[in-house]
Amino acid sequence: MDQAITGLHHITAISGNAKKNYDFYTRIMGLRFVKKTVNFDDPHTYHFYYGDKTGSPGTILTFFPWEDIMTGRRGTHMATEIGYSIPEGSINFWLKRLDAANIIYNKPSSKFGEIYLTFLDPDGLKIELTVPEKTDDRVPWETAEVSAENATRGFHHVTLTLDDIQATADLLVSVFGFELIKHHANRYRFASPAGDTANYIDLVEAKGELRGHVAGGSIHHIAFRMKDDAMELHYREKLEALGLNATPQLDRKYFRSVYFREPGGVLFELATDTPGFTVDESVEELGTHLMLPAQFEPQRAEIEQKLIKLV
Repeated sequence: MDQAITGLHHITAISGNAKKNYDFYTRIMGLRFVKKTVNFDDPHTYHFYYGDKTGSPGTILTFFPWEDIMTGRRGTHMATEIGYSIPEGSINFWLKRLDAANIIYNKPSSKFGEIYLTFLDPDGLKIELTVPEKTDDRVPWETAEVSAENATRGFHHVTLTLDDIQATADLLVSVFGFELIKHHANRYRFASPAGDTANYIDLVEAKGELRGHVAGGSIHHIAFRMKDDAMELHYREKLEALGLNATPQLDRKYFRSVYFREPGGVLFELATDTPGFTVDESVEELGTHLMLPAQFEPQRAEIEQKLIKLV
């Protein structure tokens, strides 16, 4: 029998200015800066990871900041919004916080019986803060400005916008073991029965809407949790048997990855829970050093000179 997929591992997006991105997610959102490294394919570009204290799967948001990248466009064939879980009673804190930072937001509303607040990050990436039906017991990362009683707990959901949801829904159900749990209008919520958190995938069917363009302020891909290499390779075999073109397993230092394009056009990744972000820094020092893959260490001085200073 398959090992069950419990939910999301991480979400990767694209931003513009690295300093703006760093300031927004560490200061306004109150996330921990878990890892500062570089793009494996472009070592003069950062790769940032934000999350909880240790960068637990289901809390990790990563960015490739490209200074001069054009702005993307939300549309079909892509992931279009990231939902974070926040505690009950914290909406007013976040409203005041967004006001103080001059961030435009939509009036709080309700979806599937849960209150949520929507706003955009500095590059136009759509973020939602949702008070879940069931209390989210994950331990949050606290900062001087965002205490535990208000802090995000990690991902609540991610939304994919598609011109036809059927093939993607079939994959989530028949291969990944997700179940359709709620439906309203053109939004369909799927969940893994094996997971308690970061396990909602919303599919929005938007027939006739323009195809999205992945660039600045948009989501590049979403990753699902794999317990270990054996589980990942098992699911890779299943995808290949369905005719989906999955990559070989790739070593991303903090996890191992397999990528494939799901039938609706969104880039999916399978990512192992191990070895995690403490493989090259202690928990206390996470995010405090520029960590380079071994092949780029000889170029460290040149790379450090070209990267934007964050503080």
